[in-house]
Amino acid sequence: MTALVIENTAVVTVDAAGTEHRSGHVVAEDGVITAVGEGPAPHLEGAQRIDGTGCLATPGLVNTHHHLYQWATRGYATDHTLFEWLVDLYPVWARIGPEHVAAANTAGLAWLALSGCTTAADHHYVYPAGHATDLVDVQIAAAARIGVRLQLARGSMDRGVADGGLPPDHIVEDIDAALAATADAIDRHHDPAPGSMLRVSVAPCSPFSVSTDLLRESAALARDKGVRLHTHLCETLDEADFCERVHGCDPVAYMDKVGWIEDDVWLAHAVHLSPDAQRRLGAAGTGVAHCPSSNARLGTGLADVPAMLDAGIPVGLGVDGAASQEAGHLGEELRQALYTARQRNGPHAMDARTALRLGTIGGARVLGRDAEIGSLETGKQADIALWDLTGLGHAGIADPVAALVLGPVAPLRLLTVAGRPIVERGELRTADTAALASGLAAASANLREAHRA
Repeated sequence: MTALVIENTAVVTVDAAGTEHRSGHVVAEDGVITAVGEGPAPHLEGAQRIDGTGCLATPGLVNTHHHLYQWATRGYATDHTLFEWLVDLYPVWARIGPEHVAAANTAGLAWLALSGCTTAADHHYVYPAGHATDLVDVQIAAAARIGVRLQLARGSMDRGVADGGLPPDHIVEDIDAALAATADAIDRHHDPAPGSMLRVSVAPCSPFSVSTDLLRESAALARDKGVRLHTHLCETLDEADFCERVHGCDPVAYMDKVGWIEDDVWLAHAVHLSPDAQRRLGAAGTGVAHCPSSNARLGTGLADVPAMLDAGIPVGLGVDGAASQEAGHLGEELRQALYTARQRNGPHAMDARTALRLGTIGGARVLGRDAEIGSLETGKQADIALWDLTGLGHAGIADPVAALVLGPVAPLRLLTVAGRPIVERGELRTADTAALASGLAAASANLREAHRA
């Protein structure tokens, strides 16, 4: 048996009752939480004991939307709209191979872990010819190396420029090939067991890069395989205009027609939702990945998350692809989500604890894993973030949750996934970050030169 005891720490469980402990403990045995409470921890023979004085224990953060391959193309098209940005970046991404994806995924997941993330959903949708299988495999290898849980959203695009879409024709897939490759990824890798480190979802890219047939058949495939569905929706007004022009309705109504507005679906962004669309999503239990920093970087608008929550929509946080949000730091999204809500709806729109819920149990619910992760409760996975609030940046803030969410990014004293230490005293334990940075820089330079050639 492996056992971990964290004690003398503030604890925010993020359970349904909002239970908190001013000086409490969290105990994990064999990767599962076995005790949480106020005061000293129970004695456990042979356990690793962590003194959390001055720290705050929370659930590990859950990232509900990312494009990890984009870590190799940060800093491009920094002053563009979404559609302009995509037009500039697609030709670069058309050059990606396994070496670029491996470097970007490993570096990106390492950075996510250092930001408090224990579960990451990655939406990869660019598969140049010949790489339908090996890019999936290197993604999975990267997650295993870093030690975080991966929700692999196997993307696809079949609507190129010739069919009125945005992607170049040479990087879209044939519909049958895309579906077959997605089914293969599920069959080879999806693990539905409780505590799974790897799950696979079906994730056609967006209404403006995917045909109606691919959307319908993707939904059928996901339900046949018993996995979740993911795509981008309502990110920009340009997308809404596209759907009205091409499909004769708004994006949510269109997705409803093709069988996507259900409780096994989560949508990235959802910036521009009408009240009726909010009601539809809430009634169906369709989730949203809120990506406030990416929305700000691209100027797409301020998503109305308080209204989504009021409508019953499950909402989690996402950093989005690092080419549209170069920081890629999930801990920062807690503050950014709160700021976005207040910028839109005033100072009472969201408090620090709601922001923390979005980044933990909210994200777990969006991914359909709230029975396993997202809160510090007995029986759940020991995915724990222990934030060090003893430094100058947090000194004097009496409320540790306010310190975490509103203060500067807090360093991690400890981050565990299933009880395994991934970060200790601010340092990644599963890989050499200097080597990862060097490998990423080389892959980025190689991709840049290949694009210029």
